Amino acid sequence: MIVDDEPLAIKLVESHIAKLENLEIVARCTNAMEAFDVLREKKVDLLFLDIQMPQITGIEFIKTLKNPPKVIITTAYRQYALDGYELDVVDFLLKPISFERFLKSINKYYHYTTNELNVISATSSEIPVDSSYMDVRENKKVIRVYLKDIRYIEGLNEYVGIHTPERRIVTKCSLTKIEDKLPSDRFLRIHKSFIVPLSKIQAFTSTTVEIDSRELPIGRSYKSIVLKTLNYSGD
Repeated sequence: MIVDDEPLAIKLVESHIAKLENLEIVARCTNAMEAFDVLREKKVDLLFLDIQMPQITGIEFIKTLKNPPKVIITTAYRQYALDGYELDVVDFLLKPISFERFLKSINKYYHYTTNELNVISATSSEIPVDSSYMDVRENKKVIRVYLKDIRYIEGLNEYVGIHTPERRIVTKCSLTKIEDKLPSDRFLRIHKSFIVPLSKIQAFTSTTVEIDSRELPIGRSYKSIVLKTLNYSGD
């Protein structure tokens, strides 16, 4: 999706996209409010977003989205670059955008999406269930984490800690994004800061879950579904 209040800027991005086979434009918007409506109706993987627009800026728009698509900022104002990178955008394109620079940004997007969190689930009957894994980035290294080895997953503000018997792997990602990728029949969100594998729960009460001799709290807003899942009937 392209969001820009300048028709000529939209046409330029369109012309660049037309030269590539793997990109399809699903919408063109001249302001953030139009874009918001589109995101409610359509799946958007990549957003080309201007910053200086009427009603609400591009930066403000990104901040309103709970699960934004990948974003490439397009703007004539270099001073906004820091704001964009703090929001973990894929790239920052300064207008006028050359095709060479545009292509470099698209390649960065593909690299970004390939190396970020991916969960590969074993669906074939020939592959054992415990071979399921997810690849996560820790610094510049991709770590393969087998789901059977996960003891619990802990939210750490902008990062997530994945605890295994050997170590804690820290990756820049939201806990909700991790939760969406994990099989719901094997993992349970028990708190705003914790996800646990059901098979690793050793004991539990109405307020805590015990894994590897560590007690993890059950959050108030999660209590009902957690206790129902664990078939807990009372003290």
